[in-house]
Amino acid sequence: MRIVIADDSGLLRQAVATLLTEAGHDVVGTAADAPALLELVAETRPDVAVVDIRMPPTFTHEGARAAAELRAAHPTLGILLLSQSLESRYVADLAREHPQRFGYLLKDRVVDADVLVAALRTVHDGGTVLDPEVVAHLLGRQQLGAQLSRLSDREREVLDLMAQGMSNAGIGERLVIELKTVEAHISRIFTKLDLPTTVDEHRRVRAVLTFLRG
Repeated sequence: MRIVIADDSGLLRQAVATLLTEAGHDVVGTAADAPALLELVAETRPDVAVVDIRMPPTFTHEGARAAAELRAAHPTLGILLLSQSLESRYVADLAREHPQRFGYLLKDRVVDADVLVAALRTVHDGGTVLDPEVVAHLLGRQQLGAQLSRLSDREREVLDLMAQGMSNAGIGERLVIELKTVEAHISRIFTKLDLPTTVDEHRRVRAVLTFLRG
């Protein structure tokens, strides 16, 4: 298997390269940023690219964006994304739109050579590899989206104003509706977001947190 590695950490690039070389694979090049990765893939035509999601200059999602570009330019290239922490931006789109030859692991996993090599083989053979923690994270966001989609436009307006810290009376004045109507909207919001009354949690706060996370 011909592999390229892209990560801003020289130490990690060397460690992964050593693991893969000792496992009998051919590391044909490494890159420290997204532009260098794009050039390296064009020059070496590897089977799989191991790409860190966060790379220079902003250390946000350059690696993920580069992976999307690589997928468009090289449809048969296997892509294994790595990250230090859970990320969902771009990953969900890549997994949904191009599940073949795609993987995403947390960096904690790649210290185990067997896990890394197995993931690369799966990706190389056309399969999909997703870290269990990543799957749980993505499913959690989907569940939030599904809950919020149950709300009517008016209920979303009310929840938005709740998130801004407004009282029921203030929400009524802003939307020009009766206080009892505001209370009815909030009651339905709690029901649709599956927020039953509890002794130790404030449903209003939990509803706002759900709104902000979604």
